[in-house]
Amino acid sequence: MTVLILTSEEDVTADMVVSKLHGTGTPVLRLDPADLPGKAVLSADYAHGDFDGHLSVNGHVLSMGGLRSIWVRRPGEPAAHAADPSPWLTAETRQALYGMLHSAAARWMNHPRSADQARLKPWQLRVAHLSGFAVPPTVFTTAPRLAREFVEEHRDVVVKSASGPPPGDPALALPTTLIGPDADFSAVAAGPALLQRYVPKRADIRLTCVGPRLFAARKTAEPGQVDGRYGDTGQGWEPVPVPERIGKSVHEYVTLAGLAYAAFDFAEDEDGIWWFLECNQGGQFGFVELETGQPISETVALWLAQWRSDRNPVRLR
Repeated sequence: MTVLILTSEEDVTADMVVSKLHGTGTPVLRLDPADLPGKAVLSADYAHGDFDGHLSVNGHVLSMGGLRSIWVRRPGEPAAHAADPSPWLTAETRQALYGMLHSAAARWMNHPRSADQARLKPWQLRVAHLSGFAVPPTVFTTAPRLAREFVEEHRDVVVKSASGPPPGDPALALPTTLIGPDADFSAVAAGPALLQRYVPKRADIRLTCVGPRLFAARKTAEPGQVDGRYGDTGQGWEPVPVPERIGKSVHEYVTLAGLAYAAFDFAEDEDGIWWFLECNQGGQFGFVELETGQPISETVALWLAQWRSDRNPVRLR
């Protein structure tokens, strides 16, 4: 039974997991959907009330009947590398590839349907509340008056992107920015703004959830630091235990979201409270593992290698 990894050609984090899978003797096929059609070939047969499908990548053939699990890591846009790419070809290729994969009896990390929903920041905040996390007051609005009233109420407020940096070359950096009541809110009418009460933090927390396993890491923040993703603070990530209440909320969150993998970001305040900031369903973990030594890639590999049948399952340690 084979593990299929959907990711780009250059993905060091995926390389770490592939190495662990090879160590367990689990067959792996790696595919970038951008290479289909071209370097990769697919065929799906729906006849006589049955289904059969095959993927061929660089001469390696995978039958859908032999597909154990699918890791949706960092896949490219279907048909992006085709000789004559077009929106139509991308749509047709996506239909063929993902329609075939959805027809197979395989485990997903994460299922595309759940992953698409999990990317929505407003939905994340709702699930975070339902899961029992501490969540800073937040507003999404296109009304300048409401934005101004929110900032006047909470005083110290940050504005940040809901969807991440916009596409472009070179890529743009959009750090979370602290604003005050004297800011000009007129531009809010041109596009939704995400405003959130600022949490003065003493540390950033990254918690990686892989199936039932939780790995938390902490990095001390500099005084007045707003966005820990940008700039060198001189501090490194260190492993920390997961508080029981946080662990319970994490498991509740991933259950509600239907996720097998999730990377949570928290701001730890001076009272030790972990404030929920976001949950990235496809977040990086390589940098945390390299600094902390936490066996995240091994745990991902073991989850992918595990078969849903009770026959000779691979047990997570």
